[in-house]
Amino acid sequence: MTAQSERLMTLPYYRVNTARYTKVARVVEDPAEWAHFIKKAKRPLFVIGPRALEHKVGERLHLEYCLEIAKGANIPICATAHTKKKILELGVTPESSYDTVEIINVLKDPGWQGVRREGNHDLVVFSGVRCDLAERGLATLKHFAPHLKTMALCRFSHPNANYALPITLDDKRWQEFLDGLVAALEEQ
Repeated sequence: MTAQSERLMTLPYYRVNTARYTKVARVVEDPAEWAHFIKKAKRPLFVIGPRALEHKVGERLHLEYCLEIAKGANIPICATAHTKKKILELGVTPESSYDTVEIINVLKDPGWQGVRREGNHDLVVFSGVRCDLAERGLATLKHFAPHLKTMALCRFSHPNANYALPITLDDKRWQEFLDGLVAALEEQ
């Protein structure tokens, strides 16, 4: 465990991820299985939060992995907070830019036509959203948006998502998972 991982675990908002509910996330550790779920979705959406700009995975920004995953699966991107500027700098144009709470609110509406106006999304992948905000948003979607599934692509597990990773404090293991997911999406 690195010093950054140890410091992150002392922050209070990572302690919200405790399973106290009757319906909790299915923990999926295999990147190929994640790729299968993403590719199987008809209208997925990738919500990228500002934490993706703040953390490096190996030598790369977490955001760069998010963009590779979105590109590999042809997922429209929803940029939240101030992520749109950096995404544009990296040569990618997000399909939408919403506040995290705003995108969660519109996702609850089964009649919303989605960011590409092709119909509401059936799978939403969250990554880079602050853990306490993501957990509350995922809980909202779990209870008020039964028409969609959620995935928390976060190294700190989220029991309110439909699919989540186990808590991954080892930076090398986190990087291996992301590299494996990118490779699995390219293969499928």
